[in-house]
Parts: sequence; C-alpha cells; structure tokens
Amino acid sequence: MTAPITRRTLLSLAGITGVGLVAAACSADGPGLRSSSTPGSSGAAPAGGTSSGSSSAGAASARPSATTVEPAELPLAGGVTVTVTGSGLAVVKGVTVGGVAARDVVARAGKVTFTAPHQAMYTAGPADVALFTEPVEPVPSANRTSDGNGSQANDGQVGATQDGAASTPTPTASATPDASTAVATTTVAYAAQTAVDRQLEYAMRHWADYNTAEYGTMNPIGGDCANYVNQTLEARGWEQRADWYNRAGGAEHSSTWTYCPAMDPWLDQNAATFGLTRRTSDERQHVAVGDIVMFDWNGNGSPDHTTIVSEVFAEADGTIRIKSASHNQDGPYRDLDEMITVQHPGGTAWFHTIAA
Repeated sequence: MTAPITRRTLLSLAGITGVGLVAAACSADGPGLRSSSTPGSSGAAPAGGTSSGSSSAGAASARPSATTVEPAELPLAGGVTVTVTGSGLAVVKGVTVGGVAARDVVARAGKVTFTAPHQAMYTAGPADVALFTEPVEPVPSANRTSDGNGSQANDGQVGATQDGAASTPTPTASATPDASTAVATTTVAYAAQTAVDRQLEYAMRHWADYNTAEYGTMNPIGGDCANYVNQTLEARGWEQRADWYNRAGGAEHSSTWTYCPAMDPWLDQNAATFGLTRRTSDERQHVAVGDIVMFDWNGNGSPDHTTIVSEVFAEADGTIRIKSASHNQDGPYRDLDEMITVQHPGGTAWFHTIAA
C-alpha cells in the first residue's frame, strides 16, 4: 500500500533537493582550466567527451585542446583562413604561427579561426600553431642588415647616407610570447604554393647571400639593387626576353635588368604584358607583397634605388606600413617611411603593383 503524500512529505523532499543543489555547487572546481567534475563522481563525463547533462559553463572551463587544423599546409605569404578544432577553446584570445602573430582571431568552445600570417622568412617547413588566453598583437617584421657582398650602403645616393641615422625607431610593442607558454598547440606546414611565394622565398634566400653564380653582382658598376629585384621577378615566373635579361653569370645583361633609370620606364612600357599598375606612395592600400618599389632620393624624377615589397603591415589606427627587401643596403624588411625620412630625408617612392 502506498503511503499518502502529505504536506510534511513534500517539504521534506524539497529540503533534500536543496541540500543536493548546495552539494553539487560546492563540488565544482574553482576558476581555471580544470575539469568541472571530480574523478569517480556521478556527474563525471566519460573520457573523450562530455556528459549529456554537462552545462555550457563546464564545457568552457575544460582544459583547452587542439585536435585538428585545416588547412594543414599554408602558403608562405599567409593570408588564408585557418580553423583549429578541439575543445575548451573559448578562452583563446591570441594565436601565433611559427612565432608570428595571427590576425582576426575568433574563438568558440569547439574551434578557433584566424588569418594565417606570412612565414617569418618565407621559408618552407613545419610551424607551431600556439593558442594563448591573452591577445597577441601583431608587430612589423624586424629588419636585419648585411654588407658581406661588397654592397654600397648608400642606396645609390652620393654624399650623406643612412649609416649614421637611427635604425627602425618603431615598433615599440612587446615581442610575441613563446609557444611553450601556450594553453594548446598544434602544427601546420608552410609551402611555396603560389608565384608570390616562390618570389619571396627566393628574395629571402638571397637578400644576404647573393646568387653570384647565376646572376653575378653589379656592385662594381654602381649597385646590385635592380639586379636583385629582377631576379625575384624571374623566380615569380617572368621570363627573360631580348630587352630584359641577365646571362652568363652576369657577364651579359640589359640595362633594363641592372639599371633603375632604365628599368622604371621599361616597366611602364610593358605594363599590360606583366599586369602592372603604377601607383604613388599615397596608394598603399593597393600594394601587396611582391610588388616593386622605386625610390628617388634627390627629387629629379629619376629613380636611384629599387626594392621588392616583403610585408604590408596595417597598424591599429589604419596606417599602412610597407617593408621591402633589397640589396644596397642589404636587408629583408626595410621600412619605406624610414628610408624616405630618416635615411634619405626628402626622398620619394612609388610602386609598380602586379596583378595576381
């Protein structure tokens, strides 16, 4: 015979339920990345997943883990959207790939998406994807210099040079954190997938180590900057022709290949063939990695120097900074604004942008 349910019985049941709720609340772990269930408890989730009764708060507090990454292979120039899937990823606020900060980081419990940065030196190989609980602000790539190939350090300018000028006064942001401090990591591979990848891969391989065996050096006759830039264009896929060439290890070459004042108008004349557009220094929003920069140091309208764009960096305020690789001076990430203000005051610059 079933006992009648009395008001006292209902109150007793309510009291028991209340105690259970208090006990459940006290059994949860505190803030952090620990699991919200203790081993052996009735509310523990099975290994490799969460119980059907788990709350969203409990899932968010799970220790972050990265299980898959797509795509697993990235172009050297970056720019593609990457998705890392896993668990407990809602806490992620910053990402680095090979030590370079990624942009556009968006985190959810089960995945993190971001825009891949370029490989630090446009070199193929594996790279750690590191996920952090604090934002990681992108910073422009730092330049290095080399004069081991007899290059003239004056960029074609007679007289005062940048040798005594302050070097790269910006940025002031802190360095990116080490992957060992990340809450989760995975791995991708960088590879030369595009024409621009192959161009910049070549540019970074030879900014300090001149390819003299194939192209010689033009330093003895005034400077190697145009010779270097045109080598990168050939690596991009441009083919030598009767009016643009370097043969026999540099012994035979056209002025359009080795001399800036001849190269600049030749680019204008062949703009349709190579998909070129001439742009001013104020049109930086149209500039991309692999484009050509020309510099005029004395304002006479004739270029004195040329480089190849190696980075287009957008500051938080929208300012666009252009970095470029060059010979004379030899460097992988020279800052355009520094070149025309600090190193060569009064200088001007313009671009030949290249259609994809």
